[in-house]
Amino acid sequence: MPRQDGRAADEPRPLKIQRNYLGAAPGRVLISSGVTTVLCTASVSDTVPPWLAGRGKGWVTAEYSMLPGSTSPRKSRDKGKPDGRSTEIQRLIGRSLRAGIDMAKLGERLITVDCDVLQADGGTRTAGITGGWVALIDAIRSIKEEDGSPAFNDANTPVVDSVAALSVGVVAGEAVADLDYAEDSTAEVDMNLVMTGDGRYVEVQGSAEGAPFTPDQLSQMLSIGAKAIARVTAAQAEALA
Repeated sequence: MPRQDGRAADEPRPLKIQRNYLGAAPGRVLISSGVTTVLCTASVSDTVPPWLAGRGKGWVTAEYSMLPGSTSPRKSRDKGKPDGRSTEIQRLIGRSLRAGIDMAKLGERLITVDCDVLQADGGTRTAGITGGWVALIDAIRSIKEEDGSPAFNDANTPVVDSVAALSVGVVAGEAVADLDYAEDSTAEVDMNLVMTGDGRYVEVQGSAEGAPFTPDQLSQMLSIGAKAIARVTAAQAEALA
């Protein structure tokens, strides 16, 4: 069955990654995946979580929020503790980004990646991971030694591999990648994939929305997801070049 926007099953939505966007953080990226738009910023601190103090290791964490006007009807603004959905998503983003970083090489530094959804049309968490990775790299590149020289270079970089993410699912019986809201809301299976640049899986989150899915369907989703994420990884590399 043809997709409403004419995309192939393994084709992601048009992707735009804009670095050095508004703000004061060293990493600031506006990422658009189709209509879904997320502002990702990455800030660096020399104060690590208490449980890491004195261990010579760093940490990467994330926060996620949907702004009130990002969806209709209006989403209430998070006040104080994030809601359960936001908490689950920001934990996913943090886990995913940490998979690409050597914390020992990062040193005792905390990098916080904030993902604020400006417009939502499905795939906000995966856009946060993809854009958050680019913002994270810019933040790492900004770190300086006391004499003002760059703290990292190609020989001692804490970056292990890139990280990108997309949704996949089964819609009208067909496995497809990068679902927009219309597809997501009617999907028989909904899954999020997070992968490294060399094709390894960081996380596979999936569930049937109705009838259980088959091993063949799972294989199809993983296959088209890998192909689509490879395009996203290439877009990240192009943006960072």
